[in-house]
Amino acid sequence: MTDVGPFGLSVRDQALEADAQAGLAAVEEGLLEATKSDVPFITEAAQHLVRAGGKRFRPLLVMLAAQFGDPYAPGIVPSAVVVELTHLATLYHDDVMDEADVRRSVESANARWGNSVAVLTGDFLFARASHILADLGPEAVRIQAEAFERLVTGQILETAGPRDGRDPIEHYLDVISGKSGSLIAVAGRFGAMMSGADETVVDVLTQYGERLGVAFQLADDVLDIASDSHESGKTPGTDLREGIPTLPVLRLRELAERLGLPEDVELSALLASDLTDDIRHAEALAGLRAHPALDLARKDTVRYAEEARATLAPLPECAAKDALMQLCDAVVHRTG
Repeated sequence: MTDVGPFGLSVRDQALEADAQAGLAAVEEGLLEATKSDVPFITEAAQHLVRAGGKRFRPLLVMLAAQFGDPYAPGIVPSAVVVELTHLATLYHDDVMDEADVRRSVESANARWGNSVAVLTGDFLFARASHILADLGPEAVRIQAEAFERLVTGQILETAGPRDGRDPIEHYLDVISGKSGSLIAVAGRFGAMMSGADETVVDVLTQYGERLGVAFQLADDVLDIASDSHESGKTPGTDLREGIPTLPVLRLRELAERLGLPEDVELSALLASDLTDDIRHAEALAGLRAHPALDLARKDTVRYAEEARATLAPLPECAAKDALMQLCDAVVHRTG
């Protein structure tokens, strides 16, 4: 029994372990190749986050989903590279929007080279992903385009905020379904589709990826509050500082409105204030870490992970299914 990937995923089947490890190694080579440019500076900027490492969660999901067909089919590794390139591109853009200084325990691209270079590097990665997609066929292009549209729509909805009368938590879950769930759903879909799996299997793994993607982002929300930078590789409370209301904050506001406890109202007001000041930010972070709202957000994370696990029921019993079920627990309980 060997661990595969960054989540400590225990694989009990030697063939699956070998396939997953070989696939992830090939994806790593593909990422480095796809981020090369004739201009050395572009190569340096484009490979900045590739070389910083990362979970490679989406490529791992592609490899596991491919086990339900031919895991050696030629489109599997390129499709995993496409999904990871797209994800990396969004990180460059996210760091500009969030004014982040650290990403994956290294200096963010925008902090190192400025916002313009970071944005353009993200665009470069999108272009390279599209180039690879063109060789995977029109259906793959359509799937990726739809997911990218959902991703951008989710980001816009987050920026715009909920419309009047809309439950903020429902709005937020819609946002992260687009921002996170859409691309992770594509990872499950591409893995199954490129392997030639039955359409019913493709549908199951797409739904699984969507729900797991939401759980993944909710776990990130919890980590942004609960972990330190050593564990997560990012600056804690980044979303708080930027005034982005993630699920723990929304759960706190819900409790403050419903119960009206003075301490909840006071903390809610602090979180709604300008938290660019380090002292106020630290006070807000400590208050939220100690508040039951954080546990409520954890329970929401577990619920989505359990929904992801439940979607796997129609799949045949095999090592890949077992690994996908384990992944639900690994996403919830990770520390970075």
